[in-house]
Amino acid sequence: MTAPGLIADIGGTNARFALVPPGATHGLQPLTLPCADYPGPAEAAQAYLQKVAPSRRPTRAAFAVACPVLADEVAMTNHAWRFSIEAVRQTLRLERLEVVNDFIAVALAVPHLEAADQVAICPGRSEAGAPIAVAGPGTGLGVSLLVPRDGRWQAIATEGGHVTMAAQTAREDAILAWLRRHFDHVSAERLLSGPGLANLHAALRGLAGLPPQPLDPAAISAQALAGEPLARESLDLFFAFLGTFCGNLALTLGARGGLALAGGILPRLVPAFQASAFAERFRDKGRFRDWLAPLPVDLVTHPYPAFVGLAGLVSG
Repeated sequence: MTAPGLIADIGGTNARFALVPPGATHGLQPLTLPCADYPGPAEAAQAYLQKVAPSRRPTRAAFAVACPVLADEVAMTNHAWRFSIEAVRQTLRLERLEVVNDFIAVALAVPHLEAADQVAICPGRSEAGAPIAVAGPGTGLGVSLLVPRDGRWQAIATEGGHVTMAAQTAREDAILAWLRRHFDHVSAERLLSGPGLANLHAALRGLAGLPPQPLDPAAISAQALAGEPLARESLDLFFAFLGTFCGNLALTLGARGGLALAGGILPRLVPAFQASAFAERFRDKGRFRDWLAPLPVDLVTHPYPAFVGLAGLVSG
């Protein structure tokens, strides 16, 4: 019997582990361990393996981490863990260990998703073998590109969330002008993230001459869905700005394979998102409207998309 693969999605608070049978990408059962209970990922992985006691010890593993992965030394952004990839591999007696940024793991999931794992936002038809753009508004704004290579999909990390945000209406011009008075650079992430929704709400209050009213993104979303006018406009603007950004992204990357949207925000707001101006703004590129019109846009709703992407790394 072939040994299973070991995967882990490691955030600032928890590390989720699972074993992957050969060839599997779905139906994985994660076990969550608090990061604070262990000095590093190797010790957490060892504790997980002791709990599940596999009949064969994994020889290959893939971990997703919520931070950049630029070299062997990895420093978690929102946790004290610092570790060497090679040292973890040796400690766990693995033949192979891949460590990738968490959004890269999400992007790698896209080709493996089933119909039940996503919702069509803009129905269309992808071009076979063409690049796929991936964007994920959450705590930040993740952006990746999937390209076919040697019969598999390769995810290319980008910093596309930090491009300068563009406006398309006079109202949006005024919002960006207000934000420029508070930030040295108004990137897409300054609007298209959880903190970005709060920034939009603050800008609208500022433009209306209202005093600051700090609200977290969840509260703004709840007020918007309940019909509160300023919160509703904030959410509408969030979707519209996202459409403009994603249309720019698809054109820039030549994403004839379509666009996949992920992240923690949109899956909680599916009906409002589907009814928003996103689709129109995505296609509203003048002479290139017809280029964008047939591209499919799908929203990933799988609860653990990073697991699907990591499973592909260890089961291939």
